[in-house]
Amino acid sequence: MEYRRQPENLPALQRFGRWLRLKQYQIEVTFGVYMFTPTEKFTFWSVVFLLTALTTIAIILYLPQHILFIINRAWFYVNGGDSGIVSNVMSVKKDSLSLSLVSAATTAAAATTEAAKSLIREL
Repeated sequence: MEYRRQPENLPALQRFGRWLRLKQYQIEVTFGVYMFTPTEKFTFWSVVFLLTALTTIAIILYLPQHILFIINRAWFYVNGGDSGIVSNVMSVKKDSLSLSLVSAATTAAAATTEAAKSLIREL
């Protein structure tokens, strides 16, 4: 497969398909997959697909929570207090029209108080 400049007016789906075929070609040449038997190729591409699918699912499920955790941790290190970002996000989902700065602070304080009470009960 030689490199040809693709026309700019192709649909996005067709450009994406060409990009995927280029990546497949690059992987086959880099790792020598083109010399495998059909069974070996099937096994290789199955493992690649499985790892890619699992990584994508993990990113979709856990990355937003991880980013919020990092933001809260950074806020704590800089300001020394609870940022309330998680409670604000939940409040916005419940009733985005009635959310104000006062209710956000009250919600964050109530969530902190509830967490402290449950922690004391556990101890």
